[in-house]
Amino acid sequence: MNNNPLKVGLLTENSVGIGTVTRKMVRERAMELAATDGRPEAQASKSDWDQAKRELTGQTDTDPKALALELAAESERWDPLAGSTGFKVPVAQGEDEDEEGRSDNQRLVEEGVAGAGFEQTLESAKADGRVD
Repeated sequence: MNNNPLKVGLLTENSVGIGTVTRKMVRERAMELAATDGRPEAQASKSDWDQAKRELTGQTDTDPKALALELAAESERWDPLAGSTGFKVPVAQGEDEDEEGRSDNQRLVEEGVAGAGFEQTLESAKADGRVD
């Protein structure tokens, strides 16, 4: 079914159709956009003209490719090679990590906790009279 091309971009003003969008209408809207941005009406930029044309013709703000991408499921938005499962890159060992992946700080904490545990055990044995 073909859409009627004459109905594309029809807008209403005070419940009355404005008809075909003319260059004059686009220029007036672009000047309004420039004025709302705090610039003189005579300094309407290309982006003002583009926005005015989109508003008056009923076009979307995004291009069709971006719109299709936005509507796609998140898992399908980026697939560099269709069907590629990829692979996991091994994590590079940092300079301050040992073979087990522990950092210097983590090793020091573990050694301190172990030392404190030993000292508590030793003090407990001394208090019980098992060790001199």
